Amino acid sequence: MNRPRVVIGLSAVIVAVTEDAPFVLVTRESGDDATGLPFGPFDPAGDRTLELSLRRWVSEQTGFTIGYVEQLYTFGDRGRETPLADIKGDHPDRVISISYLALTPSRAVLDREGARWRSWYEFFPWEDWRDGRPAVIDEIIAPKLSAWIEAADSAEIATQRRGRARLAFAFDGAVWNEERALERYELLYEAGLAPEAARDRARFDGKSAAAMKPAPGLGEPMMSDHRRILATAIGRLRAKIKYRPVIFELAPEMFTLLHLQRLVEGISGLELHKQNFRRLLDRAGLVEGTGSFDASAGGRPAELFRCKREILSERPVGGVHVPAPRD
Repeated sequence: MNRPRVVIGLSAVIVAVTEDAPFVLVTRESGDDATGLPFGPFDPAGDRTLELSLRRWVSEQTGFTIGYVEQLYTFGDRGRETPLADIKGDHPDRVISISYLALTPSRAVLDREGARWRSWYEFFPWEDWRDGRPAVIDEIIAPKLSAWIEAADSAEIATQRRGRARLAFAFDGAVWNEERALERYELLYEAGLAPEAARDRARFDGKSAAAMKPAPGLGEPMMSDHRRILATAIGRLRAKIKYRPVIFELAPEMFTLLHLQRLVEGISGLELHKQNFRRLLDRAGLVEGTGSFDASAGGRPAELFRCKREILSERPVGGVHVPAPRD
């Protein structure tokens, strides 16, 4: 009797943020499965640790050397794993994907074909509330989810679906929670609105899936389970900037307060009140003026600040408060 063969894969969500948007490093943008995250199998005989293996794969596929990294989550659902063609040797029975979140203060120049930086809002357009509630939620997502709810097999299931949709997408007066990025994507996937769902059903049934095409307003699909992994990373980072000062891992060594605010807004997908943001920074005592000024934007030069990194090593410190979006 043959034992089931399980392969461990490693994937990385590498994030850099500008004032315009948060960007993720993607690769392998050819073939039927479109865009993917840096990914590679773990070699238990040749790789001393999971993290060292991940760093090697990222460097080989993108030419980029990652800095700050933390383990994100482990995925192993059958039918949603990495395509078997990406794994060398005999086809495994199951691929367990261990994902990592890596942060970098700038978008490094990439020297591998197919590797580039993409805004994560290209994959999740409904997550960007900086200019108010995205029109796609009410114009496209709401009608499609309503049809899915009405198609439920029972009134009880319909009620459950309606409650999940209300909380996930802030319908019927519910408050938007930016941390529920994964919950929203999983809801669209379950409703069959994410192109990956049809592909995975075919794969699970042992059939060939057609090439995925972006659905209008529903974001660009990704290979394997990578959009699910990216949604997990978005939710994790949005939560973490509130209770840990990780925003400084994404900021340059010196920055204006407005630039730092724009970075937080880009990650959270929300507009922040300028004076409240600065009062919270003062209260936390995490930044200090450098005495230098930035005159590159024209007008009155803005003072440059830096993070008090010595405080980070002295005591536990919190992150940046992010309020609920205004109606």
